[in-house]
Amino acid sequence: MNIHRLSTKRGRRCCLSLLLALGTVTASPAADSTPVRSAPDWLRGSVIYEIFPRNFSPSGDFKGITARLDDLKALGVDVLWLMPVHPIGEKLKKGSIGSPYAVRDYYALNPDYGTTADFDALVAAAHQRGLKVTIDIVANHTSWDSVMMKHPEFYKRDAGGKIQSPADWHDVAWLNYDEPKLRRYMIDVLKYWVRERRVDGFRCDVAYMVPTDFWEQARTELEQINPNIMMLAEASHPELLRKAFDMDYSWPLHATLNRVMIEGAPASDLRASWEESRRQFPAGALHLRISDNHDEARAVARFGIRGALAAQVLMLTLDGVPLFYNGMEAGDATESGAPALFEKLPVYWEPKERPPLRGIYQELIKLRKVHPAFTKGDVIWLRNSAERDLVTFMRMDGKDEFVAVINLSNRPVVGSVDVMHADQFKPVRIAGTPEVTGNGFPLFRLNAFEWRLYHRAAK
Repeated sequence: MNIHRLSTKRGRRCCLSLLLALGTVTASPAADSTPVRSAPDWLRGSVIYEIFPRNFSPSGDFKGITARLDDLKALGVDVLWLMPVHPIGEKLKKGSIGSPYAVRDYYALNPDYGTTADFDALVAAAHQRGLKVTIDIVANHTSWDSVMMKHPEFYKRDAGGKIQSPADWHDVAWLNYDEPKLRRYMIDVLKYWVRERRVDGFRCDVAYMVPTDFWEQARTELEQINPNIMMLAEASHPELLRKAFDMDYSWPLHATLNRVMIEGAPASDLRASWEESRRQFPAGALHLRISDNHDEARAVARFGIRGALAAQVLMLTLDGVPLFYNGMEAGDATESGAPALFEKLPVYWEPKERPPLRGIYQELIKLRKVHPAFTKGDVIWLRNSAERDLVTFMRMDGKDEFVAVINLSNRPVVGSVDVMHADQFKPVRIAGTPEVTGNGFPLFRLNAFEWRLYHRAAK
């Protein structure tokens, strides 16, 4: 019986059963059976782009973002995430400008970024292009000169009555969610941005440091304004996804990626991390897949140019929603984290001696959007002969099967991957990458940080 002539769902189950029986794959762990809120299909198929307004353009303002919306749309972006757009505190600030995560007034806009009219024009222009706009909400802490300081009961205090900072973040003051009036204030802030400024959702900074029941209450009230609101938790805590958030960060996978590519940990650790998250999180939980972000050195600084590309290919071909950060499609190596959070360091959009990253990413995003195997299909980890250096997995639905082979090491690798119907897979041509001559699959030779995708029609 040809298993690929069965119905889609049954065909996937049968195919996986055969793979298991033949020893080509091992079973992935069962997910937590606790219910999770169902993220919308449009989000599962999306690509998110994080923008640091100060550094995204030479002007460093909302108009500079609006001017590049067509470029972002052409790249394949669906959701814009604007890092905090509010005024930055002066008291105890870090650097010459201060961190955007030290918010002085949640209702106001940073005057360096422009006016309310400029912000509204950005949102309107994005919506005209079919892009959704989310903003960072920093609900855990404020600057020390926040307008909220006139309500001292809003803040956590030590035994002597002194307002505290969270962790070692001396430039911010810690909010107290045991105070009902503070909860009401913050929910009203969120409702303002959805109702008045028409944002489509929020990326919630250090969401795990704010009580889960606050987020759940906020979600309930926000949905009365916009039933399609999107909420992203900067956290990796299963309980946040049960009622409050659509998606969280895959921080454990990101940390493992750093260990593999910087410290020389085996590439097989990535599979172990993915499987551990599957055990911990409810079935259907959605995770943001990250290789570059504002909290640490740029991926091109951590991994090298080709290593950064290989890492992002992994994020684009795994399950979850991939993130692009502030010029990474150009291969920008301008600093991130410290000092970029506290100074102005604009993206350099035409750096020297880069592969055609933008075109490669554009092709991969198109592939994701055309083939639901990448956004709705299963992840099947495949054995290979060089698991210290390679990750190999299949993305499959009832129609297509794709095999990703990614060398995450800085040395050439010769090997093979165990996969059924190997002779039927053909290399996927990605413009800007070397053409694969001949097709010895499942055998291959990959240069340092080289990667390939293979495809077969399942029916």
